[in-house]
Amino acid sequence: MKKTHIFNLLLGGILLACSPKSTFRIIDKPITWNDEREQLSLQYLKERHGLEQETAQITPQIVVVHWTAIDNIEVTFDVFDSPTLGGRADLTGASNLNVSSQFLIDRDGTIFRLLPDTTFARHTIGLNYCAIGIENIGSDDMPLTKAQLQANEDLIRYLKRKYPIDYVIGHHEYQKFQTTELWKEADPDYRTVKTDPGDEFMKKLRKNLQDLSLKPIPSL
Repeated sequence: MKKTHIFNLLLGGILLACSPKSTFRIIDKPITWNDEREQLSLQYLKERHGLEQETAQITPQIVVVHWTAIDNIEVTFDVFDSPTLGGRADLTGASNLNVSSQFLIDRDGTIFRLLPDTTFARHTIGLNYCAIGIENIGSDDMPLTKAQLQANEDLIRYLKRKYPIDYVIGHHEYQKFQTTELWKEADPDYRTVKTDPGDEFMKKLRKNLQDLSLKPIPSL
């Protein structure tokens, strides 16, 4: 076999490996999960969601897409890593459990798994017990990238194959579930107003996921 032919075959293999459709992978970058975090999670499940469980596990039915409002992956990791929450008076009144999510996506589309898929994380009022959270490095001033859009699509397809996911929503849409049977929040006044990740991003994401036949978001 000629050397040029061998080179072309190798080059073709490299380009195929680098194509977006063939490089989906998840990098495990676990945040701290210890007895304190588990006990705080079980307490949250009981006091906020009315669920008394022996383990802090969820049965996923929803994926909630977020942005971090932090422009750095390592800083975001450090913020989520502590089991306890600091400096958030609007949230500590409900629980001292730190916020987090199961997944975190960097600007270039790299996907990190912070917690096992079905481990409880505090990221969306009223829905944590049934929702997988996907955080994206971005903000109002730093819109999410095309690479992040592709990564969210790939990750959600992966999760849909594993779990009975009915809804994919933006964090800014969570209050639309208040009148549904999925909503579980003990305090009728405990709400926060969110803008992430915005209607434009979610419109593009839902268009790309049309073939999954997800349920439409309820109306208030």
